Amino acid sequence: MDNAARAERDGWSRRRFVGAMAGTAAAVTVPAPAAPLPEPAPRPRHEPHRAEPGPRPLYLGTYTSVEGGGKGVSVARYDPVSGALTDAEPLAEIPDPSYVTVHPDGRTLYAVDEREDGAVTAVRLADGTVLGSRSTGGSGPCHLSVHPGGRWLLSANYGAGSVAVHPLDASGALGERTALVTHSSPAPGPGQQGPHAHQFITSPDGGHVLAVDLGTDTVYTYRLDTEHGTLTEVSQAHTRPGAGPRHLTFHPDGRYAYLANEVDDTVAVCAYDPATGRLTVGEPQSSGASGSTTNYPAQFVVTPDGRFAFLANRGHDSVARYAVEEDGARLRLLDTVPVDGDFPRQLALAPDGRLLFTANQRSGTVSVFHVDTDTGALRPVGEPFASPVAVCAVPL
Repeated sequence: MDNAARAERDGWSRRRFVGAMAGTAAAVTVPAPAAPLPEPAPRPRHEPHRAEPGPRPLYLGTYTSVEGGGKGVSVARYDPVSGALTDAEPLAEIPDPSYVTVHPDGRTLYAVDEREDGAVTAVRLADGTVLGSRSTGGSGPCHLSVHPGGRWLLSANYGAGSVAVHPLDASGALGERTALVTHSSPAPGPGQQGPHAHQFITSPDGGHVLAVDLGTDTVYTYRLDTEHGTLTEVSQAHTRPGAGPRHLTFHPDGRYAYLANEVDDTVAVCAYDPATGRLTVGEPQSSGASGSTTNYPAQFVVTPDGRFAFLANRGHDSVARYAVEEDGARLRLLDTVPVDGDFPRQLALAPDGRLLFTANQRSGTVSVFHVDTDTGALRPVGEPFASPVAVCAVPL
């Protein structure tokens, strides 16, 4: 059995196989826990966070079970004006924290434990205390997010093709799982042996939660019961067979979203109806990758003002820059910028949108770019920052 076949047999390990082994387009327009936290006040649309003076934290995720990997979640510091990064320090020893996120109140970090016996872990940021871990009910959890109300943690199990919900108490600690849904329909897409849930997020209006599944070529929309933490499926959106959707990112207005398709190396503009939760996937577009190198689009981010979108290209090792036009309904590819690193697994913007970070898995580095707020042009900030098997970088 060759490496590719073994990776597919192992299901969720394909994510590591891709990371370890992989060496201007036409625009398209498409039509409660016992002690709950208070709902945060919504921020006006298009109003970016203002950078606070002084160093800001950058939380880093890695794999701990691979050669040269890190020892858990670490935290570096970045200057919000210059973009300069300083040496990272350990925060918490967590097994294979390949994706991390921070609670809206900024007090607690959550990490996946991307293992066969998958779990999610909560860490108090004030002192790095681990508040506990809970099983996700499936193998290879690869993504998690906090519902905007701050009371629920959403996670996606890549290996099991399932999504889970956990309650959060006032301290940020995790409660027992309240929901677990496996994607049993439709059937897996071409070349897939089963479902592979890759992302689980909340729509900007807060009314629905959406799960992106690479294995079934489907984005599932659920309604989350915010009192009991249960899920009810309300719709499905299908890509073309074999697209392998990986990550979905919404425009700030909430009526359109941008989908990165890992397997067929394309992207798509999606229309979203907040009233019904229905997503409509548009025609495939170019990822900006060119040449003979196999490319795997990873993740979109959109600037706070909604004018530009950036896509991480693994293999092409670049960031594709798009102009967002027609109030979000159209993406126009402008150019691609080399990341000066190998295999950019994840992208993140600083809260004010003036810095872009790429976590480069194979080179074990984080690249930083200044973002021109008028043109979206990217300018590198010095040399990439060393970080063992960097697969996630989250700036606050």
